Amino acid sequence: MSKVALVTCYFHPNYGSALQAYATQRIFDVWGVPCETVCIDGVRRELDAAKTRFYLRRIWDPQILTGTVARIGRKKAQAWLHRDTFGGKIAARREKFASFQQKHFRLSPAYASRAELTEACSRYSTVLVGSDQLWLPSNIAADYYTLSWVPDDVNKVSYATSFGAPFLPKEQQRQAREFLPRFQHLSVREQSAVEMVRAYTGLTAQLVCDPTLLFTAQEWLDIQPEQPVVEGEYILCYFLGNNTKDRAFAQRLRAATGCKIVALLHLDEYIAADEGYADETPYDIGPGELLNLIRHARYIVTDSFHGSVFSLLYRKTFFTSRRVAKEGLLCTNNRLDSLFDTLGVTGRLITGDEDVEECLARQLDFDAVHKRIAELRQASAGYLRASVE
Repeated sequence: MSKVALVTCYFHPNYGSALQAYATQRIFDVWGVPCETVCIDGVRRELDAAKTRFYLRRIWDPQILTGTVARIGRKKAQAWLHRDTFGGKIAARREKFASFQQKHFRLSPAYASRAELTEACSRYSTVLVGSDQLWLPSNIAADYYTLSWVPDDVNKVSYATSFGAPFLPKEQQRQAREFLPRFQHLSVREQSAVEMVRAYTGLTAQLVCDPTLLFTAQEWLDIQPEQPVVEGEYILCYFLGNNTKDRAFAQRLRAATGCKIVALLHLDEYIAADEGYADETPYDIGPGELLNLIRHARYIVTDSFHGSVFSLLYRKTFFTSRRVAKEGLLCTNNRLDSLFDTLGVTGRLITGDEDVEECLARQLDFDAVHKRIAELRQASAGYLRASVE
């Protein structure tokens, strides 16, 4: 059997990106299907430039101006201002990600151009893209995760790919009408994505689970440290956004439970709200260590999709906030809504203003949730395996 080429966001120092890319590769290893993850090194600069052009053309869009552009500016400014302490700590985290990547991903050669990518497709029986927010408008503009470079006669599969936004700009809608029909097997992660595919192309996409849900909590143990990374009872705070109410909620939870706060700080950028609210702030935390922190936590407060996924897998008392309050091009709330609706999860979403005691009194039927996960896992794995045979 020829190899399956996996086009994923394995390289980004983001816990969710690394774990879903690892799960995508691992499921084929479990099945004994030859595969490798496509190395992005040769074309990454070109893709980053295309994404920059996308944002520059929309620089006067209020959400882009106050969101992406402002974040880039803050990131550069704060990294310089806090270079003596912040830089060294972030380097320790990045070393963990680099070690995880080197240990767990089998990479293809680095193809130096789109032409080389196209030529290399003759080595593969299938090229698969997934999962996570790989069809964000900026990624569609960059035209890599669209698989437009894959020849017509090569099997193209989308597994659990997400648009990451509630709508596409007109230009990306036009692109979607061109690249989506080229897939022989088209699946997405959110119900909203099913509806977007239908609206833009008239096609019916299959709803499947995130790759991380293809494995049980027990099956995720082999990439974790055996012993707890942090001793004692703790509240794990895993925030990517800058909502101060999330941190205040965690502090009230600490007061109510007596558990210390262990926080992962400055995950996507320097965030002032991260300073001063936690008791312990480890930085040498890679993807495996994160799962260990979730597994041993007493409580979890997060604004992360994958933080919520693994909290469910490990049957944790957790609370999730929406990272972006307003609907718009940069809003990614639909992935949480779809996850919770699909699995029947209630009482976990918070604004940060809630009474902690009332939140702690909320019950979640984990047996029922895990039954739904098992059913979705079986259906999704069946769809994925059939798509490459």
